[in-house]
Amino acid sequence: MAVLNRLLRARGSDFSSIINRGFSTSSTLNSEINLRAASSLSHKSLPLGRIPKDRNVQWVFLGCPGVGKGTYAGRLSRLLGVPHISTGDLVREELSSKGPLASQLAEIVNHGKLVSDEIIIKLLSKRLEAGETKGESGFILDGFPRTIRQAEILEGVTDIDLVVNLKLREEALLAKCLGRRICSECGGNYNVACIDIKGENGSPGMYMAPLPPPPHCESKLITRSDDTEEVVKERFRVYNEMSRPVEEFYRSREKLLEFDLPGGIPESWTKLLQALNLYDHEGKKSAAA
Repeated sequence: MAVLNRLLRARGSDFSSIINRGFSTSSTLNSEINLRAASSLSHKSLPLGRIPKDRNVQWVFLGCPGVGKGTYAGRLSRLLGVPHISTGDLVREELSSKGPLASQLAEIVNHGKLVSDEIIIKLLSKRLEAGETKGESGFILDGFPRTIRQAEILEGVTDIDLVVNLKLREEALLAKCLGRRICSECGGNYNVACIDIKGENGSPGMYMAPLPPPPHCESKLITRSDDTEEVVKERFRVYNEMSRPVEEFYRSREKLLEFDLPGGIPESWTKLLQALNLYDHEGKKSAAA
């Protein structure tokens, strides 16, 4: 907690020494790309700002719950060699640990509410301090900031290079959330939903294939307790209400990349890499994994 306690008091330099340490930028980045001077960036733009050569990338992923932030942030984390820090994962780990915050978190999550700034900051502080001990550098944040206060805190202590806002049609997003399954044994994440939306009135269609489990996990699949239609729709409502000021915060700073997911992972991953001007050296094998 010490890291973000110092942050909240001083909004200052101590925290930046943890998440803004010197590190060589990944060779996969084109450091000469300039952020376009526009009020917002479409996914057709070249979005990367100048990345300082003395450190790794510091990115944020925004998006409605279930949109796939963890999937794409995780892939970019592996590609660029930076830690992927998901506040959603931190919350789930705390819930499963039966720690001091577990019962409080369970009540919040099961009703589709947003976890408070105070709790998120506690969990993130703990994770950052662990990363400092391991010598981590740079980051891709997933699920933070979710409120304008969190965005202001983060802005006060470090330079965010890029904020990727993932978007997906609500009907596809709802089906995707309700189709999520977890292996109770290995913890693997899968999805049984087959989403096939026909194009109409000039709007393109969308197909997202299911992500089935391997045979040895099929009998062990469970549904998250908070993945009911009522709770999922409430999460969408709360997120949309809270996220607009955060999106505008980064849009006004010319750091926001709006990226509409065109379909499933293979198609979306390839187009996201193009939007970020990155190249996956494993090519189609990685995109289809």
